[in-house]
Amino acid sequence: MERTWKPTTTGILCIVGGALGIILGIALVVIGTVAGIVVPERALPFIGALVTGTVAVGIVLGIVAIIGGIYALRRRKWGLALAGCICAVFPWWFLGIPAIIFVVLGKGEFK
Repeated sequence: MERTWKPTTTGILCIVGGALGIILGIALVVIGTVAGIVVPERALPFIGALVTGTVAVGIVLGIVAIIGGIYALRRRKWGLALAGCICAVFPWWFLGIPAIIFVVLGKGEFK
């Protein structure tokens, strides 16, 4: 089978989307924790824990997106590459949706 640009593009989109999701998640954890510590009288006392717990899911999705992007670049395990693309949709939909389209179109290139 001929090697095309679709799995490579998918891998790059997933890795970039996952990395940006992790960076955004870490920034939100820091902001939420600082807000919970600095302004405990004005804000809800549990705001830091709430933001941290919510963003942890986003960080895990970012990690799965990066792993899926690596498998897409290697053209291995199509299902894991697709899962990574789906996880890349949640932090950055404009990167994840094209990645899903390209991984579906390039399914024949995966082993």
